[in-house]
Amino acid sequence: MNSTGKIDVVIADDSPLVRERLGNMLSEDPNINIVGLARDSLEALSFVEYKKPDAVVLDIRMPGANGIEVLKKIKKMSPSTVVIILTNYPGSQYKTMCYKSGVDYFFDKSNEYHLVPKVLSELANSSPVRSYSLK
Repeated sequence: MNSTGKIDVVIADDSPLVRERLGNMLSEDPNINIVGLARDSLEALSFVEYKKPDAVVLDIRMPGANGIEVLKKIKKMSPSTVVIILTNYPGSQYKTMCYKSGVDYFFDKSNEYHLVPKVLSELANSSPVRSYSLK
């Protein structure tokens, strides 16, 4: 959490629509502070390095390195950063690779989108958030 008591979040997705929609949803929560909207893997890693967010919402398929590689780099750079994968590719092979790489949450964009704000809100309010994790 930052000095204002809010949770700092980076959203990394190559779709402007997803970044905007998710950003708007998260901005409704007064305890969530969006510190970066990344279009690709390089921007995502740059935001993590310089903004030190509490959480990152990350897509698997983005320009540059894929989301799984970015996930690994985030966890190496900042192990305590909560990483949420939000993807259109929810297959078990991706899910398994993400959990092996350290992801905290893995959600399907088509039917679990609504869980992202819930998890981040609970994290911001220091509630147990593992209830949504499907490990």
